Amino acid sequence: MTQRADRAGGSGPYGGPVAVTGLGVVTPAGGDERAFWAGLCEGRSVARRRPELAGAPVDFTCAVDDLDLDALVGGRSVWRMARFVKLALIAARQAVSDAGHDPLAWDGGRVAVVLGVGVGGVSVLVDNALKMRADGPQSVSPALVPMMIPNAAAGEVAIALRAKGPSLAPATACASGATAIAVARDLLVTGQCDVAVAGGAESVLTPLVVTAFARMGALSTRKGDPAVASRPFASDRDGFVIGEGAATVVLEREADARARGRAPRALLAGAGSSTDAHHPTAPSPDGRGAQAAVEAALRDADWSPYDVAHVNAHGTSTPLNDAMEATLIGRVFPHRPPVTAPKGVVGHTLAAAGAIDAVATVLTLEHGLIPPIANLDAPAVEFDLDCVVKEGRRQRVETAISHSFGFGGHNVALAFRRV
Repeated sequence: MTQRADRAGGSGPYGGPVAVTGLGVVTPAGGDERAFWAGLCEGRSVARRRPELAGAPVDFTCAVDDLDLDALVGGRSVWRMARFVKLALIAARQAVSDAGHDPLAWDGGRVAVVLGVGVGGVSVLVDNALKMRADGPQSVSPALVPMMIPNAAAGEVAIALRAKGPSLAPATACASGATAIAVARDLLVTGQCDVAVAGGAESVLTPLVVTAFARMGALSTRKGDPAVASRPFASDRDGFVIGEGAATVVLEREADARARGRAPRALLAGAGSSTDAHHPTAPSPDGRGAQAAVEAALRDADWSPYDVAHVNAHGTSTPLNDAMEATLIGRVFPHRPPVTAPKGVVGHTLAAAGAIDAVATVLTLEHGLIPPIANLDAPAVEFDLDCVVKEGRRQRVETAISHSFGFGGHNVALAFRRV
């Protein structure tokens, strides 16, 4: 593996490796890094039936049930935050604390916030629409617009962290969290910031949205046993289980992190993106668009395919996506690196998924343990994949690629290297 300083992490006036110095994560499997990692390594799905979805075509999701979000957010401004914003803020604070930063002490003008969100506060919008129909215009909250817009997460996190550098909210559907990390890396290597808080958040577990995904055939319909519904790369997969959550990473130039006495948790060695230009929701079956993103990340990292020791797959458990991704992995990585897919445990958290997968990939590098794919005994016979199943695999992993693919044909790949 070639490691040129001007390529690891991207070229630019501030070229050099980009370090991951902090992690934050709030998922249905756990509300912090330790709980999330334990849940992922256990390999057990957290999908459950939801009383509020009774009567919907699909009545189960993966939800963040065990946390008092209002208490964790705190302060007098919590009333104006939609659920996805609260999740994002909790994850961002975790990551900043983990990185050893103090928002009261840093130069906020050199701090960027990049948080991908796909939908925004749809539940707030629906609630206010029902109120208006029942009680008239005066019942609509004056806070509706700032609560529902997708960039509310980036804005509220910037306010809370006193971050006055670039604040962006990329929306690339289910690739949004990974897109945010890639964009944040670019801000660092072009000198537009010194610290970036990046990731994604989503919370749309409402009857309307769940029904909409079900109507388009995207969701699993295994109502008899929701816990086994999400089964990435299985021959009998029939759709994803919708989830909610948030994850963030703190990124800095490696030299800056070490100068302040902070050892990186991993290095973001490269990133690549592409677009299928094929269909509004379905991936291009041949996987060429997604392959272009993976190959771009490899070039950016200055790796050959054989340098990749592990693949954290998008692995939605849908027939089309998993088939496309399996084809891509087999074609790009003929040495068959071990594959995992966190969505078997936490479901598909939409815009948060790419960021959650990035956190999982960093933890895999750190722990030397690849989590298993939940509900999978063996991949479908047509997939030539080395999937980690049943229990985690102890393996020292030096390099890994994390895949993220979204509706609209958005593809992102992130390349991480162990420190």
